[in-house]
Amino acid sequence: MRMTQTQLDMLKVQLKKVMKNSPFYQEKFKGINVDGITCQEDFEKLPFTWKGDLREAYPLGLMAVPEKEIVRIHSSSGTTGTPIIIPYTQKDVDDWADMFARCYRFAGITNMDRIQITPGYGLWTAGIGFQTGAERLGAMVVPMGPGNTDKQLRMMMDLKTTVLCATSSYALLLAEEIAKRGIGTHIHLKKGVIGSERWGDKMRSRIAKELGVSLYDIYGLTEIYGPGIAINCDHSKAMHYWDDYMYIEILDPHTGEPVEDGEIGEIVITTLVKEGAPLIRYRTHDLSRFEPGDCPCGSKHPRIDTLIGRTDDMVKVKGCNIFPSQIEDVIKDVEGASSEYQVMIDHLGGKDILTIFIEVKKGAGKTDVAHELSSLFKIKIGMTPLVKPVDIGELPRSEKKSRRIFDNRY
Repeated sequence: MRMTQTQLDMLKVQLKKVMKNSPFYQEKFKGINVDGITCQEDFEKLPFTWKGDLREAYPLGLMAVPEKEIVRIHSSSGTTGTPIIIPYTQKDVDDWADMFARCYRFAGITNMDRIQITPGYGLWTAGIGFQTGAERLGAMVVPMGPGNTDKQLRMMMDLKTTVLCATSSYALLLAEEIAKRGIGTHIHLKKGVIGSERWGDKMRSRIAKELGVSLYDIYGLTEIYGPGIAINCDHSKAMHYWDDYMYIEILDPHTGEPVEDGEIGEIVITTLVKEGAPLIRYRTHDLSRFEPGDCPCGSKHPRIDTLIGRTDDMVKVKGCNIFPSQIEDVIKDVEGASSEYQVMIDHLGGKDILTIFIEVKKGAGKTDVAHELSSLFKIKIGMTPLVKPVDIGELPRSEKKSRRIFDNRY
């Protein structure tokens, strides 16, 4: 994907700002003449920024404006190490709300919709991002936050919610509860905006069918504003991203070199106008590809495909590199298998054993499902798993992100 002249001009301005105002990038780009960057190829010689850099900058080392201009901070969870603190100026908050409102519009959501928000609030970017975008759109917001499923469903019925914002895991949990309680005729949902975790086609189809809604993938990460930087439209599962706010590269995760358009690689993002904590060539670890061609919707905003996983999601078992997306691709072709699965990897008796627990639809033969899944896994991925079928609902459900792969070897 070629950089436009407009993006190059914006990048030149951004680079001058970070070299003047950001101690983080003054150190990062020491010895680099950013005034000498005149084309895409020059830009691609700049060093990457990665999560380790951001952790070392804790707590406010990323701040690139005077503190009096910072109006809010957000943070990563810190579950895998030192949390990352991202400061926002008022312009950053406003830009984020504008991007999110654009996402809602691309999904056909208007100010006449009633939007129920179930992701978490607080330091996490999700809940407040969904809310400020909906308010910028002018829609009615039902800011529930996570959990309390009884109250979620009560509000959904009584307020006639038309749009659900959730993780795919919680959307599935709500869909199953609605079916279990027989309240589907009292639910008025039309659309679901789903973010925070990747999800397979089988899960997407199941949620759409059980909730009776059109579903939209929304993308984002705490380091780059939060959710709301990309969404798919009604014409494609690929997500339009806002190239007037960010420049995206897709690179080979091993070499750091650009891949051909349409090939899978790691998403690398540069913010074009962010003030509080601008990021240059930030490696997200998310894997996707540029979607070639024009979208039938007519938008000129470029597209990336739905995420296939993360570079750090991969596990290696018996010499096979395995991503969650590959497992889901196998499962979708197994008749009788539901969308829900869990993988356990153990090292027993001197060898690795991969066990798949798979929920089986009512009326389907568990033995047949296990045999078909095991055979397809061997054909498509290259190794034979141990498959253990279970009834629908036996695997744990989550109000947040679902963890599906457990590597017990270490």
